[in-house]
Amino acid sequence: MSEIVSVSGGPTKPEIIAVSLSKLGLQDGDRFADVGCGTGSVSIEAARIARNLTIYAIDAREEALFATEANFKSFGIENARVLAGEASELLGSGGPIDSIDCAFVGGTKNIDAILEKLVEKKARSIVVNAVRIETVVRTIEVMKRLGIFNEVVHVAVSRSAPIAGETMFKPENPVYIVVGKKQT
Repeated sequence: MSEIVSVSGGPTKPEIIAVSLSKLGLQDGDRFADVGCGTGSVSIEAARIARNLTIYAIDAREEALFATEANFKSFGIENARVLAGEASELLGSGGPIDSIDCAFVGGTKNIDAILEKLVEKKARSIVVNAVRIETVVRTIEVMKRLGIFNEVVHVAVSRSAPIAGETMFKPENPVYIVVGKKQT
């Protein structure tokens, strides 16, 4: 199996990806936005879950775009567009994306505008990962204003590590998974 090319702040831990994608509810043929794609690891897992997924991997950082492109090539991810720039602009009217079914948001710069654009694009589900409590609060407030707030899940993962010939657990940083769903 290929190794993920990494960048600062990533890749998202596998356990967090698993919970986030389960909350997203991907379906075969979906149009999926990976906002703040970092390494593309979330998109890679999403492509394993849903067949014929159209992926829009978005990041403003050059190192992230390079890592995502390398990882997509290494893992054989097809039907993906890696887009450079500010997500709220790329998702705006006249941008390269006409509609989105589901979105994972790992980068939270301009979260208000990003959520507004995803709702305009008719996204049925949006998952935001955050580590800062202020971001969590702001995301909840915006999702409530937009009428899509569903829930927040706090995930704390610990990994085994050797100590004196035995095993202990070292905690990873906790992550808040904020879920928005289109109300029907």
